[in-house]
Amino acid sequence: MATIQTFEDLICWKKARLLTKEVYSALLECKDSGFKNQIQRAAISVMSNIAEGFERGTRAEFLNYLYIAKGSAGEVRAQLYAACDIGYLNIETFKYLNSLVVECSKLLSSFIKSLKQSDFVGLQHKKEKTKQQLQSEEINAIIKKRLTELKKEKI
Repeated sequence: MATIQTFEDLICWKKARLLTKEVYSALLECKDSGFKNQIQRAAISVMSNIAEGFERGTRAEFLNYLYIAKGSAGEVRAQLYAACDIGYLNIETFKYLNSLVVECSKLLSSFIKSLKQSDFVGLQHKKEKTKQQLQSEEINAIIKKRLTELKKEKI
């Protein structure tokens, strides 16, 4: 988590973004607006929930949104099967999109597991300094000031 500053840094978000783009592209000519709308909404829900969870501020909320994103990935997978069965997608496109959504699910599972095992408490807590940290900084500032005064006295 040390190098991750924004949700755009997350590999699972990047893969979900690609999935969304590819789902939209693959169904550009689909005339079934109800089906098309549903699968597009599910795909965009994967990347949106990763982003929203990241911005929420606590690990518990982030995890909750990651689980929702994983559920949306499952919904996309199910709809891809339907799209292939109905004839909206050819088998090659189905396999490609299915591999993307499976990869999204695996990345989310791995990220959820590592987040649950980490000591990361969330951005909300990361930004706020504890009372102890503030006191420690204040004490350090006083010590530095006194050392500077002592050095000047010796000169």
